[in-house]
Amino acid sequence: MFIPKRVFFEREALDYPLGQRLYQKFKADKIPVTVTGSHNRVTGIPGKTPREAYLEAKSTLVVGVRRTMQFSPCKPSAHYQLPLSTSCTGRCQYCYLNTTLGKKPYVRVYVNIEEILQQAENYIKNRAPEITVFEGAATSDPVPVEPYTGSLARTIEFFGRQPLGRFRFVTKFTGVDTLLGVEHNGHTRFRFSINTERIIKSYEQGTPAAGARIAAAGKVAGAGYPVGFLIAPVFIYPGWREEYAQLIRSLAEELKDIDRANLTFELISHRFTLSAKKRILEVFPETTLPMEESERQFKFGQFGYGKYVYPKETLQEMDELFRRELDRYFPGAKVEYLV
Repeated sequence: MFIPKRVFFEREALDYPLGQRLYQKFKADKIPVTVTGSHNRVTGIPGKTPREAYLEAKSTLVVGVRRTMQFSPCKPSAHYQLPLSTSCTGRCQYCYLNTTLGKKPYVRVYVNIEEILQQAENYIKNRAPEITVFEGAATSDPVPVEPYTGSLARTIEFFGRQPLGRFRFVTKFTGVDTLLGVEHNGHTRFRFSINTERIIKSYEQGTPAAGARIAAAGKVAGAGYPVGFLIAPVFIYPGWREEYAQLIRSLAEELKDIDRANLTFELISHRFTLSAKKRILEVFPETTLPMEESERQFKFGQFGYGKYVYPKETLQEMDELFRRELDRYFPGAKVEYLV
């Protein structure tokens, strides 16, 4: 369970029942609590070097009020992002949030969940009679903070009652027990980000092992949720074919009693930008992440900046491996994309 070293409360967050409850809890637990003016401009997080600042921020929780109610688009996986939290307690070296959330990517939760869900309902009504899909983990992993907020359970319950609304989110974490009994009515797709043990141990610090994630996925599937898997980022390294094939076999064994036709897979190859590389090397100077530009192809992304991706021939090898193994062990499952 995520236990913050310090908690900052936006002043207005204390006007909400959840804000008051969390304030009292952290005070009782003797965790240092500070009231601040804005959840967007938090000062007082220590750290003299880039690495110290990063690690201290990852141990900091900020409780705020979400004011912007214009939800961002979330292509290709959903129509809109659903902002339940921001940042993540994990310390994955390759994570794009390292560059988008600044030098101190503190974990942030929002106490006005009912207002956020009301706005989601407005979006659903505006697109009726079409179904509207919301992504709950575009800039966060909401599971580690769920014991404090209960926002995921509340959101899943909300979408369970929405004929034209669907919810999806992805996590690397395994604290799913409080979500198993929620009445989801099949309207929430619960996705897990998985990778080989070598990649998790090398680059995904502060996250559960692959076997634990797969076991949690089995629990979730047993509770009737539609389940999906994000295999990302896929790396090329000695033995990568055998280890990714073994990952899929382990997944098939855990889910042997689950209907394959309702499973989804998303596959994303490793890529990086020059700004991300610079930031990663500041925070993780000893990293062994493969970030040699000469071994990649340069490609412009959908947001106008360039990134370095694996060559087309390598991507084709990935595609052949994953499609062969998924066809063998998960016939009927949907591969949404491999990029």
